[in-house]
Amino acid sequence: MLIETVTRALADPTRLRMMRLLAHMELAVGELAQVLGQSQPRVSRHVGILCDSGLAERRREGSWTFLRQAASGSRGRGLGATVVRMLEAAEEEDASFGARCAEDRRHLAAIRTAREKGAADYFARHAGEWDQLRSWLSPAKTVEAALLESLGDAPLGRLLDIGTGTGRMAELLADRSDHVVAFDKSTEMLRLARARLQSFPPQQIELVQGDFGALPFGEGEFDTVVLHQVLHYAQEPAQPLAEAARVCRPGGRVVVVDLATHEREELRERHAHARLGFSDEQMLEWLTGSGFAPALPVALPGKGLTTKIWLGTRPPALKNTIQTVPTRARD
Repeated sequence: MLIETVTRALADPTRLRMMRLLAHMELAVGELAQVLGQSQPRVSRHVGILCDSGLAERRREGSWTFLRQAASGSRGRGLGATVVRMLEAAEEEDASFGARCAEDRRHLAAIRTAREKGAADYFARHAGEWDQLRSWLSPAKTVEAALLESLGDAPLGRLLDIGTGTGRMAELLADRSDHVVAFDKSTEMLRLARARLQSFPPQQIELVQGDFGALPFGEGEFDTVVLHQVLHYAQEPAQPLAEAARVCRPGGRVVVVDLATHEREELRERHAHARLGFSDEQMLEWLTGSGFAPALPVALPGKGLTTKIWLGTRPPALKNTIQTVPTRARD
């Protein structure tokens, strides 16, 4: 029975401490071992027990394994919420357990600092290349303001940020979203995003690795899908847009922020761009072909490159209606 599995999973003080830590942030197994002061193999055994019980879930990201509280739709959802409330109360009522959990949380500061240092080192190594590219573009604040204006005041619901990179779009839009999935193929980019987003509650933002040409999500899971400066990496841009349409619910929206058509060949060589921007005609064709109704594009000229915002809406689902034709009464 599920209740017996959960009870056995909680019958260990280390696993109780792990559950309290996961309430604050997603952690790699190695990071958990560092906080708990235990060996990684031993922590991995505890991770397996928590995941088997449905209280936590693990996710591979390159050579790393990350652990988080089980999502709301996972097995044991109701029991998981009850366990969280029980452990919160235990911290307040059990002085010894509360002190141990407080000490564990203090160790999380070292994890956050290490992540931020890794991000800073990465930016320092690539600063020259990115500074040149940014100098050609409209200022980031101008683009972000235009993006927010294009999305309007409506809530964004469940949001998917495809090609999250450093996580800036996820950060910008998180407060207007119910839940954000920051998605990227690069493990190094996800580490940068994790450092930027680690102050958000773990239930609010989720980081996932994968290919934008084959999204690991079901149909209609998201209300808003964002592709910010990522579509130019696609050899066949229609494929990621088709995938965006598949995971976008009827009535949902996709927004593409990318470069207008240009002739700077050096972006292929230095930044691995597969496409030198897009024309409005191309984007209109791809959006309509994926089932979106496009809005008027927004152009943001820079010093050599123009940033465009293209937004499309999926038509609402048609309701199935059965009309009953009245039968003529017999004479």
